[in-house]
Amino acid sequence: MAEKEEAKWYIIHTFTGYENMVVDGINKVVEKNGLQDDIIEARIPMEDVIEEKNGKKKVVQRKMFPCYVFLKMRYRDSLWHTIVNTRGVTGFTGPAGRPLALTDEEIRRMKLEKVNIDLKVNVGDKIKVIEGPLESFVGDVLAVDAENQKCKVSVEMFGRPTPVELGFDQIEII
Repeated sequence: MAEKEEAKWYIIHTFTGYENMVVDGINKVVEKNGLQDDIIEARIPMEDVIEEKNGKKKVVQRKMFPCYVFLKMRYRDSLWHTIVNTRGVTGFTGPAGRPLALTDEEIRRMKLEKVNIDLKVNVGDKIKVIEGPLESFVGDVLAVDAENQKCKVSVEMFGRPTPVELGFDQIEII
């Protein structure tokens, strides 16, 4: 028996405001038809943002990509019809409406999954920040937490060394 292929992330386009309805519809179809091995997860990526209303600041969740639902699945042509016929779905993103799996780099940038990065970084190494608000800063590694893929780095800000915690995905060794 052939081994099942690895599930990949795909993007579904929806009508405006139908994202939650699409996720619920897909979850019901998965449960009703026993597709748990093929359709792993349907997700609407959210982010926390601070909104000010009536002079009060409040943290609210907002859709990172309105009108899109992310779907982790083992793609088959028979699933295409199931997904596209879900209420609120306009189609998959990809050439001619056919699914195109996201690359590991896209998954990492969109923070859909935690991608382990094989980075051999040691205390004392010089690094360059390649992502985030400190992009292009250069610093020295003070401590390494390989298990959580983070390190404490001393970067120079405003003329003095400042310790910051960065993920392995935010740095490169120079």
